[in-house]
Amino acid sequence: MTVRELAIGGAHVFTPVVHPDERGTFRADYVESAFVAAVGHPLRLGQYHNSVSRYGTVRGIHYAHVPPGQAKYVTCTRGSLLDVVVDVRVGSPTFGQWDSVVLDDRTCRGVYIAEGLGHAFMALEDHTVAAYLCSTEYNPGAESEIDPFDPALALPWPDGVQPLVSGRDREAPTLAEARQAGLLPAHDACLEHYAALRRT
Repeated sequence: MTVRELAIGGAHVFTPVVHPDERGTFRADYVESAFVAAVGHPLRLGQYHNSVSRYGTVRGIHYAHVPPGQAKYVTCTRGSLLDVVVDVRVGSPTFGQWDSVVLDDRTCRGVYIAEGLGHAFMALEDHTVAAYLCSTEYNPGAESEIDPFDPALALPWPDGVQPLVSGRDREAPTLAEARQAGLLPAHDACLEHYAALRRT
């Protein structure tokens, strides 16, 4: 498995070795030793879930408040998607910036999104399946969203695609509005949380 860090601190891309033979393929999507070497602690597993999306579906930008926070390890088990990580941590040197990676069922890459980071994706094919390993169980009272079409962010959604978006995401505030309302996690609080995870 190879690992590289995205331009946003706390986000990593993991690429497994795919073993093909006449029966099909086999791979390890998550390897704890590689994950710990990159992140500094194992991935806690609070919930595992899947989404199935039509072409053009946009989900996000979602993030969890810190504390308690929720980290995600996202893979694409069918189809393909453009995955985007947004730094919404106030005080971060990369606040308001983003990086992206294509996840699909051929390269089998996974992306880790640390607590306090925003996450969104667009399905690039019909019946795209995204699988999420989440560090905590779903807690609707601790989660928020940012407008995925915030012009100040200018996320790299493909041209010519009519996006399918939930009402929740379509009505989400811009990054600036969320910051003004005090809804965003603080970078210092996130760093303290990461340090606590490395100590356990």
